Amino acid sequence: MNLQDFKFSRDKWQKEFTLALRQRVNDYFQTNNISKYANAAMVTKTVVLIGAFAALYAAIITGWVATPWLAILAWITLGIVTAGIGFSVMHDANHGAYSRNKYVNGVLGWVINLIGGFSVNWKIQHNTLHHSFTNVHGMDEDIDAGKLLRFSPEQEHLWFHRFQHLYAWFLYSLMTHMWITTKDFKQLFRYRNNGLLEQHSISFAGAFSHLLLVKVVYYAYLLVIPLVFSPFAWWVTLIGFLLMHSALGFLLGCVFQTAHVMESSHFPAADEDGNLEYNWAVHQLMTTTNYAPGNRLLSWFVGGLNYQVEHHLFPNICHIHYRKLSQIVSETAKEYNLPYKSLPTFREALRIHWRMLKTLGNGATVLPVAA
Repeated sequence: MNLQDFKFSRDKWQKEFTLALRQRVNDYFQTNNISKYANAAMVTKTVVLIGAFAALYAAIITGWVATPWLAILAWITLGIVTAGIGFSVMHDANHGAYSRNKYVNGVLGWVINLIGGFSVNWKIQHNTLHHSFTNVHGMDEDIDAGKLLRFSPEQEHLWFHRFQHLYAWFLYSLMTHMWITTKDFKQLFRYRNNGLLEQHSISFAGAFSHLLLVKVVYYAYLLVIPLVFSPFAWWVTLIGFLLMHSALGFLLGCVFQTAHVMESSHFPAADEDGNLEYNWAVHQLMTTTNYAPGNRLLSWFVGGLNYQVEHHLFPNICHIHYRKLSQIVSETAKEYNLPYKSLPTFREALRIHWRMLKTLGNGATVLPVAA
């Protein structure tokens, strides 16, 4: 099916919930006279993260680190900081949530190109497909990892999936290795073929030229320049670069998959006419899980993505506000007898995700949904 073939429910009760929730969130910002965009704390975080990235990069290419092992450690730390920039700065900007100024969002959103991705593809995959059709098989590419991983009960079950709860973590570490090599090119051709580029008024020729330029710049500054200027042997730089991406991919996989591939998650399927069971807002409640709401350090690093419910309901609001909004969302959901899924710790979220991978790997097609 195409995007336009799907129709969310128009159920009156769900519509009343959606309207009430939006009104209460709007009232929160108006009553407190605050902007839904970034505040001083968010700007400070942006400066800290980008500054840390620049400092680590400078240390690597100038030899400020004294030994090869410290250089490799600096590369791994660079991967962790890169994840923080992606979670916090780039993510909000590409949702138009960082600033009311579209040029600020454009510049900060373009940062994804400097950390291995491609902004054109990311916006289509994440903003359009994932946020519109969360956990819908065949539409949400976040639950489509090819044949190696089975993230959905509708996906074909293969014999080796019984081991996916063991090997998935290694595959997560390869995620951005795929970004910087083949994925972006395959994705761009796929979006051309299925009409998504045209729907977004994007020229394939222009996007392809842009993608080539992005990859050349990325490899030039993050691999070639360190190879040329680092005082250490070439293999130190190469190992460091590979480990940086392994750390980055592993963190991205753990943070995002624990929000949707969970025992409490629904995997809604449309009927033959494209009708979905829930309206868009309730769909997000049914398919999304929060975790570690009391862990402020984790929340700071992952850009509020431990509040995935709030992010999916209000992607155009800067994540710096999610902690406050979570009380409004949970209370409104309870009032309308709708689920609000939240786990106490990140460790618990990882444990349940592991168990869910095992369940899906054993071939389950009907899942026992936990509230």
